[in-house]
Amino acid sequence: MPNLEYDNLESVCDKFGTPLYLYDGESLELNFLNLRNNLHQSLEIFYSLKANPNISIFSLLHSLGAKAEVSSLAELITVLKCKTDPKDIIFLGPGKSIEEIEMCVMQDIYSIVCESSQELELINEISKKHNKITNVSLRVNPSFSVKGARLTMSGKPSQFGIDEELLSQVIETIMTKHTNIHLQGFQTYMGTRILDEGIIIENTRKILNNADRFSEMYGLNLEMVDIGGGLGVPYFEHEESLDIDKLCQGLNVLIDEFKLKYPSTRLIMELGRYLTAESGIYVTKARYLKESRGEKYIVADGGTNHHMAAVGIGSFVKRNFPIISLSNPKAEKSVVYNISGPLCTPNDTIGKNVKLPEVNPGDLIGILNSGAYGPTASPTLFLSHGFPAEVLYYQGDYNLIRHRDDVDSMLNKQRLLLFKKHNIEQIK
Repeated sequence: MPNLEYDNLESVCDKFGTPLYLYDGESLELNFLNLRNNLHQSLEIFYSLKANPNISIFSLLHSLGAKAEVSSLAELITVLKCKTDPKDIIFLGPGKSIEEIEMCVMQDIYSIVCESSQELELINEISKKHNKITNVSLRVNPSFSVKGARLTMSGKPSQFGIDEELLSQVIETIMTKHTNIHLQGFQTYMGTRILDEGIIIENTRKILNNADRFSEMYGLNLEMVDIGGGLGVPYFEHEESLDIDKLCQGLNVLIDEFKLKYPSTRLIMELGRYLTAESGIYVTKARYLKESRGEKYIVADGGTNHHMAAVGIGSFVKRNFPIISLSNPKAEKSVVYNISGPLCTPNDTIGKNVKLPEVNPGDLIGILNSGAYGPTASPTLFLSHGFPAEVLYYQGDYNLIRHRDDVDSMLNKQRLLLFKKHNIEQIK
């Protein structure tokens, strides 16, 4: 749980309004450094901005030593604004645009992680146009799959990566036809939200073995291997945190062995959710209390429009994120509530059968472990409520790191057409 000064939250929310996302920078810092200090120094941590792309969140992680894994033009520009060395940036994604590839080529980023033959052709064409040799690594969809991932992303038919059995023809094409591409190595991402250290270690063993095998099979100078990530955090009852000491001990042995054969190969681990999730709280305020056919409801000012993950999409049974009363954190939990937001849909339920102290209108409710895949993975414009404020707590100060949307900011992006009979007049 973030180490926030709960006594100050009322005044913080008065200042910035609710709903809002509140991140504890010191929790973020301690989490990163604990992993970094235990993990083999040869394994570099690249922060996956998709988990939380706020520029100040990345700025803090970057100041601690995190490099950048990006998947859009906006994310690439975000990390460049934070003075990230292009040699510490990789770009992933199965549907990269011409504009995105062109920016990667012109900025000379460390590696474009390529996911299809057609993408390779496009990278080569753009590189030739600019008289560049562009570094590329291949995302491999391996023949093996993983158990224990909440979301499996390899080892099956997928839009992600190049199937292992197609690698030989893809590599031959690079070597013989794509003269403006330099092949560095391989990336594999097996899945996400893995909470078993043994599975992560075994995945890594297989990924490193594959990279070794591919290098020898195709006669490649193996410059980089990206082992993906997928480290999970506990959201629900009966889930336990990863044992970082145990995980790092297992990974470090593998890396030592690999480095004996490939001492100059750059090793990369991508981490997003693991770094940021537990540092964040979604704060929403109770507006109304009601009872319906024997069940008590809190109707709050924010809901799944800001926190779609809390709705439990993909689960057969609704499971709650950890939820607490921020107004009465130490009071006895004696009342069972359903917690909904302001949306006109029955899906807007962010907590089902949650036991809390008695709640009154105006009380603050906190959904913990919300620092990853929050507003950016939610339908923030549904019912035109807009994006929430984001606030970073660090070294005793609460800093606004994103303004909330207001009516003007949302409507200013639209263009009004006035319809008068058969004529249309555009208001500029």
